[in-house]
Amino acid sequence: MPPEQSSTQGREEQTSFRNIGLIGRLGSPKVVDTLKRLIRFLAERGHHVIIEDRTATVLLNHGHVEASRRTMGQLCDLVIVVGGDGSLLGAARTLCHSGTLVLGVNRGRLGFLTDISPDELEARVGEVLDGRYEVEERFLLDAELYRDGTLVGSGDALNEVVLHPGKAVRMIEFELFIDGQFVYSQRSDGLIIATPTGSTAYALSGGGPIMHPKLDVVTLVPMFPHTLSSRPIVIDAASEIRIHIGETNQTYPHISCDGQTRAVSKPDDVLVIRRKSQRVQLVHPLGHNFYEVLRSKLGWSNRLGD
Repeated sequence: MPPEQSSTQGREEQTSFRNIGLIGRLGSPKVVDTLKRLIRFLAERGHHVIIEDRTATVLLNHGHVEASRRTMGQLCDLVIVVGGDGSLLGAARTLCHSGTLVLGVNRGRLGFLTDISPDELEARVGEVLDGRYEVEERFLLDAELYRDGTLVGSGDALNEVVLHPGKAVRMIEFELFIDGQFVYSQRSDGLIIATPTGSTAYALSGGGPIMHPKLDVVTLVPMFPHTLSSRPIVIDAASEIRIHIGETNQTYPHISCDGQTRAVSKPDDVLVIRRKSQRVQLVHPLGHNFYEVLRSKLGWSNRLGD
């Protein structure tokens, strides 16, 4: 499969997960309980456990090696994230640089990315450790903000990059260019630029389409546009997206990546968004079904007669 396309593949050959990292969402007793279960389970199987330094603050006297997320990417064969999709997003943005395999255990709400339930923790994680798993590549976006040709802010996102007014209740004026070609000028509350991974997140609430993770595309979803003719558009993920902030704006639009503000723009700034060269390597137990996940998480009906 060409490198520009995402892939899902079953694997049976990798059974030597020696170093396994653990990352957990802070502030949740349920997450702590699940982490302790994982530590016991992995230790019984003879794996070497490495705990993220921030996660270790809620696991007193755990007796294992601690490391930063970036260091974990260099040391670990697999990193297990316990929490919601937000926890996995944060870990994935760091671990994509090392190509480390990432597995999610859901202790959040919907859990589109963290697809292992705590009720089946040992069984499903055990399958992965025994080599029965699939790897799914997901691409990210790089966002760079330029002012008079100088880079003044940047960030990356697995779900989406969002241009929005921040706390101000004002419309934003901007011009959109794709691969150097003018698309439109718009007055709206902003623009969501989402990957297929992010198509079931913020972009979905804005009326964007659900996109299969294998698609190598990006969707641009206007936020409450001033004209009814503005609609989401889907473009090639290899495209360069350039947004010119209008010179007459009376507010300073914010640029958020996966829900975190990374930069605040000024009138006449230029936001450039490109596909990131590194990809996240998500692990699923064998039999992972994207459409089954949608039915479960979005409350879609089952087959007639079921």
